[in-house]
Amino acid sequence: MRPASPAPIHAMNTNHATVCVVDDEACIRESVEGLLRAEGLRVETYCSAREFLARANPERPGCLVLDVELPTLSGLELQRELLRAEEHIPIIFLTGHGDIPMSVRAIKAGAFQFLTKPFDPEDLLDAVQEGLLTREYGGTTRSDSSPNTDEIVGGGSAHQTLLKQIEMVAPTDSTVLIQGETGTGKELIAREIHKMSRRKEQPLVQVNCASIPKELYESEFFGHVRGSFTGAIKDRVGRFEAAHGGTLFLDEVGEIPFDLQSKLLRALQEKQYERVGDERTRRADVRIVAATNRNLKAEVAAGRFREDLYYRLNVFPVQAAPLRERREDIPPLAKYFVEMLVKELKCSKPRLTEAGVARLQDYDWPGNIRELRNVIERAIIVARGKALEFDIPTMTMAPAFSPSLFESRETVPAEFLTEPEIQRRERENILIVLRKADWKIKGANGAAELLGVKPTTLISRIKKMGLKREDATQQANPAVERSLRN
Repeated sequence: MRPASPAPIHAMNTNHATVCVVDDEACIRESVEGLLRAEGLRVETYCSAREFLARANPERPGCLVLDVELPTLSGLELQRELLRAEEHIPIIFLTGHGDIPMSVRAIKAGAFQFLTKPFDPEDLLDAVQEGLLTREYGGTTRSDSSPNTDEIVGGGSAHQTLLKQIEMVAPTDSTVLIQGETGTGKELIAREIHKMSRRKEQPLVQVNCASIPKELYESEFFGHVRGSFTGAIKDRVGRFEAAHGGTLFLDEVGEIPFDLQSKLLRALQEKQYERVGDERTRRADVRIVAATNRNLKAEVAAGRFREDLYYRLNVFPVQAAPLRERREDIPPLAKYFVEMLVKELKCSKPRLTEAGVARLQDYDWPGNIRELRNVIERAIIVARGKALEFDIPTMTMAPAFSPSLFESRETVPAEFLTEPEIQRRERENILIVLRKADWKIKGANGAAELLGVKPTTLISRIKKMGLKREDATQQANPAVERSLRN
């Protein structure tokens, strides 16, 4: 076995994970090892499945490159052993036989990729990269792992805080007010609160307060009896009655007209109401979860929202953070949407590259998670099973050479840059990307892909600027480094 050694920092070195190569042919092991080490990855090699199972390294591999035909214990048998042990490692099978039934069995059992020897090096690199991304973003390679549409995806500090808040308040009957921008997943949070509550077996009834005509609010909330107003041709059950015993989700609660807010307040305070045109008082056994994209405190100050209703709703406030404030959640969200949308669209699974994820993280997402989902869906349709390229509006992104991102070494007016300054900063930028890519120009996660230019264009710029590999070891502008890492 060749022990793993620290790899140079490189765009493909996903979370410093180890790739294990299992093949009984020494030439294959050596060629795959050389290929992966050249990409900055840590590699361990084994000549048999049993040798791999007896490995001393306790760290779970980020990816497994596995030959199908192995002595004593085949690759497929090793796959089954790993599944029985619940070791869900992305597996890339290599075979010299091109056995289609065998590949079908492997894929059904959860294989990540199936390549035939002799394989294309770029295909193997792409497969390894995707496998490492799967492990890094918390995915699983099991074929039956369909995404849960009620799952709140993330992993950053804001996401963890949100989950703790849900866990604390869900078992109670306290009223919850979810505040956040449009598209931040407020409805998803409300569903999760209901799902974790003691009322989960009872209905979750949603009412979009922004879509109700003013004259129908009372009827929508509390119902009406036949003949109570023109058009009331039969009795109608309101949302409070429909949600009896369960949860009533008042979406966009800030849109309720001011003169009707008092009637909602009474139902919340006294837990009772009457249908329109009916004298019978009914009990409101509902748990209220409300949501709004407005600042209700500001609405109260402006006289557009009742202060007493605000305090009645704001028993347990939950803030849904915008996507731009939790960029660390974008990678797992992107992977989640890719997996979900591939199944919905019934299309080939495309590759989600690190460069693509970095581009998603560079955008401010004014439409938040909803916009992210739409962008990924468009990209999947266009990709046709290849690498995802995201059509993100550039007008809302930070300028590539914004003065605020760089520490100025010269005294220049803030509103413009001189031509020498622009050239100097472009040179710094290219050097940083070259160092990040370990001077790999072409291919997946090469410097050209990271910069979003053609390899020939980048090579031309390198020659024009006279850049050499030793230049990349010089200390670059710290602000440039920070802007590329963030």
